[in-house]
Amino acid sequence: MAKTSPNEFIRQVRSEASKIYWPSRQETVTTGIFVGLMTVFLAVFFLGIDTLFGTFVRWLLSLI
Repeated sequence: MAKTSPNEFIRQVRSEASKIYWPSRQETVTTGIFVGLMTVFLAVFFLGIDTLFGTFVRWLLSLI
């Protein structure tokens, strides 16, 4: 394994850090709103599925 000098390491870190894409404030807000809406939608969806399965299982157990 080749050893890297501290100066070369710092140069490499700066080079890699310059490749980072930081989203704009608008992109961050839009993404946050989308994530929030999808979370609410999926929570309601899975609540409905869970309620249906719970009702079905309760009905099956009432037959015993």
